[in-house]
Order: sequence, then structure tokens, then C-alpha cells
Amino acid sequence: MTGLIKSLFSKKSKDKESKRNSTKALQADAPIILKRDAHNVSRKSISKNALKVLYRLNDAGYHAYLVGGGVRDILLGLQPKDFDVATDATPEEIYKLFRNCRLIGRRFRLAHILFGREVIEVATFRAGHETSVLPNKKGNKNDHARTSDHGMLVRDNVYGSMCDDAFRRDFTVNALYYTVKDFSVVDYTQGLRDLAERKLRLIGDPEARYTEDPVRILRAIRLSCKLNLDIESKTSAPIKSLAPLLEHVSPARLWDESNKMLLAGHAESTWNSLCEHQVAQFLFPQTISSLNNSNEPIIAQDFLSFITTALKNTDKRIANQQPVTPAFLFAVFLWLPQQQLAAKLKAKGIPPYEANQKAASKVMTIQCQSVGIPKRFSMIAKEIWALQHRLSNLRKKSVESLIANQRFRAAYDFLCLRAGNDESLSKLANWWTEYQEVDTQGKLKLLKEAQGNTPQKRTRKPRKKKAVKRAK
Repeated sequence: MTGLIKSLFSKKSKDKESKRNSTKALQADAPIILKRDAHNVSRKSISKNALKVLYRLNDAGYHAYLVGGGVRDILLGLQPKDFDVATDATPEEIYKLFRNCRLIGRRFRLAHILFGREVIEVATFRAGHETSVLPNKKGNKNDHARTSDHGMLVRDNVYGSMCDDAFRRDFTVNALYYTVKDFSVVDYTQGLRDLAERKLRLIGDPEARYTEDPVRILRAIRLSCKLNLDIESKTSAPIKSLAPLLEHVSPARLWDESNKMLLAGHAESTWNSLCEHQVAQFLFPQTISSLNNSNEPIIAQDFLSFITTALKNTDKRIANQQPVTPAFLFAVFLWLPQQQLAAKLKAKGIPPYEANQKAASKVMTIQCQSVGIPKRFSMIAKEIWALQHRLSNLRKKSVESLIANQRFRAAYDFLCLRAGNDESLSKLANWWTEYQEVDTQGKLKLLKEAQGNTPQKRTRKPRKKKAVKRAK
């Protein structure tokens, strides 16, 4: 498909290249339309439920298009996970058409069409937010677009045409539209050219678009790593200077975006890109602080290797369709900060168990100020940390109890990652590996050998009860 797109633009003159960064110039041009035989987007690659939505909207007299990642991924030969629809119907009109519809959002008013676990997101065509008021079909005025003190869009329900909508989207490769009316692909922003050139380019002025929504910085990094696209120079230039705007984004949104970045099968390259563009410190401030600790360069280097190995293993598990949890990765990212804080508390005379518990809670609280980790995941991360100490207790009763713990496997994997070049930890990790693989007799043998290497606790004899003299 890339070759087909390249051939489409091979005869274009180089003079038009200078117009690519001008929104006004692009809007003046007619859209590029690929007919059915000129692209590989097929209904076979599209969710049946998304097709139902498209056909029902069209049958009701509206214009409806598959848009965004669904079209982009199919053109790249990938299988999309989500299918979004754009239409000229308002959210209220969409709601009347679908019994299984619910309207969500204040910042962006959207319709979600529910088909069991699958959700088809339907958005009304939007115009530029600089247009304060636009009339809708019924002559009523739409809500104004509003921005915060930092220039971020907090409301954007100004409706417009399909062309307007294309230029309100973030990246050119996400502004491609597919219609089931004649099965053509429509491109207003030269997204097809960018796909052919393997580039990721923001629509409009990058500084203005990042300021409107700083999460676009994370989306640029995520999509470039996921799709193996180079971030166009003007798109990447402001990232470093505007990354501090992420501090004004809600922790809940950053949690959602972090999951998309780390659990898409490209976690290692995404992490490297976050660090390269100096964005990581606004998501994981404690992690970056520990890595930049010049007083302990060897420990910081080991910690970086620990993180890299964990990310590589996560990518492998996703590639093999094995389950992963963000709790494990956050336990990795925050392990050294937790250990460093616990060491400080122990130095103040706080008992080890209490120090570790307090450090875990404090580190998680600080992290949640940046990325809002839901409690069900933060609890798992803290359990993984707590079990690290128990893994060193190889007494039979403790081992049997630990094996039955639902967090054992995650704690064991964490121990194996920690082992690295540490001889004692490697020996402990190998013991647990062997224990899980051998039969009952082998388990008893390993426990017996471990008991022989473990100093026995002194057992005190029970005190004799003093005889109580009864009063005569």
C-alpha cells in the first residue's frame, strides 16, 4: 500500500512541498480522493458494529465516515483495535437514532454506541475553536470553545464541515476518512503523503496545537514508536520546551495515555523516546530523579538496566499474547525511589517493615500527583514490593503460603528482574525457579537443603507456671 501511495504523489511538483506547513494553503486545495481500486481499505477489515453505525447514519440522511486510527492502520496493513466515526449529525441526533447510545464528555461532546464490550465512538464534525459561535442545523448556537489560563482547550463543541473537522484533528495520518457510500478514502491534509514518507506531522502550528492539548506530545511519541514513523522536524521541535505543560493535565488522563504507551507492545522504544525528548520527568519524576542521582552512578545504571529489561519483557509478553498489568511496570519504575526512601526512614530508627510500608505509601502518593494510578493497581505494586522480603524466607510453611498467594507470580518475576548481576539474588531466583519445576519429592529436597543453609531460630522453653497457693 505504501508503494501505491508513493506512486500517487510521484508526479507532484516540488513547489507544493512549501505549502504543506500552511493550514490556509492546504484548506484552499481540493481533497485527494482515492477510489475503491486505489487503496486497501476493505469492509472485511472493519468491525461489523462500526459498519452498522455507518450504514444507519447514512440511511438516516447524514454523512458518516470511518476516521482516524482505523483508516490509518488498515492502510499500513495493520489490524485496528478501535473504530471511530465522524458525522454531520449532532450528538443529540445520534442519540435518537441508536437505543444503545450514551452521550459523554464536556470538553468534547461524544456519542458512544455500545455493542456489548465493543464501543463505537461517534463524533460530530468540528470547526476551528477560534470560531466562537457557529449555528447548527436547527439555527441554535453551539457552545463556545473555551481555554484555560494555560491555553489548553477545556471546551470544544463548535460544529463545522468535514473539511473543518479534518483540520481540527491532531496528525495528518489521523485525518483520513473512509465512506461506505462509494468506498473511497478522502484526504484533506496530505496524510496519505505522510504515510508514504513514514512521517508523523501535526496539522497546523505545532506550538499552538501542543498548547491546546499537551497530551498531543505523548500521542506524538506513542504513535511514532507504534507505527515506526519519524516525527517531522517542526512537529518535534517544541516538544522539549512545552513538555512542562503536562503538569497541568489531569492525572487521570495521563494514566490513560501512559497505559496506551506502555502496553501497546513498544514500551522500550517509547520509554527511550520519552527520555530523549525530556518528557519522562513529567510522568515519572521520582524515577528520573533516581536515575540522575550523580552520588550513586552505579546504582542508577543498574536501575536503568532493570527498567529496560522489564520493558523488553513486557513487549515480548504482548507479542506472545500473554497477560500484562500496568501495576508491574509501575512497581519497576518506582522500586529504587521506594528503596531509597525506606533506607532514610530506617536510618531514623524506624523498624524495617514499618519503614518499607511507609516508603511505599509515600512514593505512590507522590506518583499519583503526576499519573493517577487507580488504587487497584497501586495496591498490586505495593504487594509486589512487600513480597520481595518474604521470598528470601525459604522455610516450608512460608514457601507453601507464598506459592498460594495470588501475587506470587508477579513477585517472582520481579525478583528475577532484580537479580541481574547480583549473585545472591540470582541464587535465590534460581531456587524459586527450580522449586516450581520439580515434583513433590524434589520440593521436599530443596526445602531440606534450604533449611540446612538457614540459621535456625532459638526456641525458648515454655515458662513453668508458678503454683498458686490457695487461701485456707
